[in-house]
Amino acid sequence: MFKNHAVHRARSAGTSSKARIKVNERTIEWADVIFVMERKHKTILQERFPLAVKNKLLISMNIKDDYQFMDEQLVDIIKKALTGYI
Repeated sequence: MFKNHAVHRARSAGTSSKARIKVNERTIEWADVIFVMERKHKTILQERFPLAVKNKLLISMNIKDDYQFMDEQLVDIIKKALTGYI
């Protein structure tokens, strides 16, 4: 979604065992800011990677995680949720 953004670099990873790309400690360490869709994702990261997320800014966008990957409606919702950050 933000692959060719002029200013920011972004990566995507999921917390589910079914995720195409699964979040890991290395991904978390790479990030300056971490955006999650739901609060439960934030909790999962804090439980699985407590040291890696300790000093990271973790922001929940409060978006229900029930969309297909790159769903047009989801893309619009995420863009609105990131207003002020990107």
